[in-house]
Amino acid sequence: MKYIILLGDGMAGLPIESLGGKTTLQAAHTPNMDAMAAAGVIGLAKTVPDGLPPGSDVANLAVLGYDPKRYYTGRAPLEAASIGVELGPDDVAYRCNLVTIRCLEEECHVRTFCRKCIMEDFSAGHITTAEATALINVIESTLGGDEISFYPGVSYRHLMVWRHGQHAAKCIPPHDITGQEVHSKLPEGPGADFLIELMRRSAEILEEQPVNKERRVSGKNPANSIWLWGQGKKPALPTFAEKYGLTGSMISAVDLMKGIAVYLGLDVINVPGATGYIDTDYRGKAEAALKAVENKDFVYVHVEAPDEAGHGGKLDHKLKAIEDFDEKVVGTVLDYVRGKEGYRVLVMPDHPTPIAVKSHTSDPVPFIFYDSGAERASGADGYDEDSAKASGVYVSEGHRLMEYMIKGGIES
Repeated sequence: MKYIILLGDGMAGLPIESLGGKTTLQAAHTPNMDAMAAAGVIGLAKTVPDGLPPGSDVANLAVLGYDPKRYYTGRAPLEAASIGVELGPDDVAYRCNLVTIRCLEEECHVRTFCRKCIMEDFSAGHITTAEATALINVIESTLGGDEISFYPGVSYRHLMVWRHGQHAAKCIPPHDITGQEVHSKLPEGPGADFLIELMRRSAEILEEQPVNKERRVSGKNPANSIWLWGQGKKPALPTFAEKYGLTGSMISAVDLMKGIAVYLGLDVINVPGATGYIDTDYRGKAEAALKAVENKDFVYVHVEAPDEAGHGGKLDHKLKAIEDFDEKVVGTVLDYVRGKEGYRVLVMPDHPTPIAVKSHTSDPVPFIFYDSGAERASGADGYDEDSAKASGVYVSEGHRLMEYMIKGGIES
């Protein structure tokens, strides 16, 4: 048996007035997911346990079959594994975004993080990896040392490691505060003063960097500060083979998913043209998945684009991301497995990222379980939140979906 998970990050959402009260999943043209829902099992799954943040880290661990209440220690340690940063038992990794902060008054400066400063762009205009690496290298040469190190990642997503550091501060993800003032959103609690000082000093350093001067001239958002969040220590996770007796691969453009794969012992497949946004090579990911599953038991295809669009509040981008995911990822896989014996496919988001909220929520998400050799008529009209709810199938512990998939049945 071969197992394939196709995950459209943040696809689910809330009704939108401009769409006639429909969600983006309801409004998007998704004939392939609709067909799979009609021929398989559709339902709702709670991927974010109560008391945990509704992040992609928590939710994707659940989809992969790992109970976040047991295994989750923070987002940044997972990303550290992706870029080859080994954490000691007392090291604390922090996600380090390059962001754009805008001052609403001329007398303000980004480094003040005052009430007139807002989070303009959590991705610094989706800065290129080459530009970002140059900036992070400057930050490391200036602020790094025996206690603190900065490591470049991909685009705006980077890493800071605080050796023997503190990890109990409350840190808010920058994508949760787009368009909001930053003063009240700064880190709070143990170690917060140290973190804020690093952020202030980064703003002073980044202001006059050639990369940012060139971005301003080109009309692009400058990466004028770092933002620290998502901290944690190294987790202890059993490998996928140890837990399920299966070999597998991960296909994603983001360090979070690649880092999870490293911990789980999954092969990381890098697809040329995979960007993490709406310009990603959707079909290339699907084709790589089908090739990988020829020699492995399991493959996980993660597509970031719907989530990024949701965080940016870009309705047209989110609709396009969902439709491209359906056509080029789901459609490619469905065309291949339909009518063949021995393929089980799970299609779902990890969490909702509603356009109006511009952030994740912990609401249950719609899933499709499709068995190529045992199609069943679910009676579903399509694939969306309402159809999933109407099915009456509800998985209260999302991390059990993997177990149900392997067993060949979904329990409510």
